Amino acid sequence: MKIRLLILFLIIITSGITAQAANTPVMEDVKLETRGYDVIEVPAGTFIPVLNNQEISTQTCPDGFKVRFTSTNDLYMHDTNIIPEDTAFYGFVEEVHDPVIGTNASMKIRITKMVYPDGFESPIRGYIYTSNNNLIGGELTAPAEWRKMPHYQRNIGNNMTLQIRAGRTRKMGTHARVPAGERSIIILTDSAWITHTVTN
Repeated sequence: MKIRLLILFLIIITSGITAQAANTPVMEDVKLETRGYDVIEVPAGTFIPVLNNQEISTQTCPDGFKVRFTSTNDLYMHDTNIIPEDTAFYGFVEEVHDPVIGTNASMKIRITKMVYPDGFESPIRGYIYTSNNNLIGGELTAPAEWRKMPHYQRNIGNNMTLQIRAGRTRKMGTHARVPAGERSIIILTDSAWITHTVTN
């Protein structure tokens, strides 16, 4: 009896599945027309000259503080304007180090996207460039004291001259800042793929 009920149940289920499959519309093999465009690769290490839009300081800007820069001129690759003038670059202060005795404060500014003048957005990866591994600030401070040390000259008799040397202690560091309106450079740390361009 149980076997008959099981067989009857399986017949009902399979007939329901085949009926549902018979009612399912069949999709035709349709080829969609896609928009054709050329992708331009802007390689890592490319410099983009920009202008700072607001003051950025280690004294007032914590980690994650949002920043904005504006390109100062058109950037071309061959005959194509890939980054027009007045393109906005957005990012944030990635890390902040307070000043200590002997070292000035420092920060890194990471750039994450650019917005063209017509509103088109494109993600990028970059930093505000400095020769110190993109670290703004972080220099050694001036010595807190100077010591006079005698320097004996053997060739000119036993004459002695005094030489001034820096002492062991240094002054307290100061805060690093990027003033509003200062020209900076963005360096790309990864390739940027440009699909939105302005042609002549």
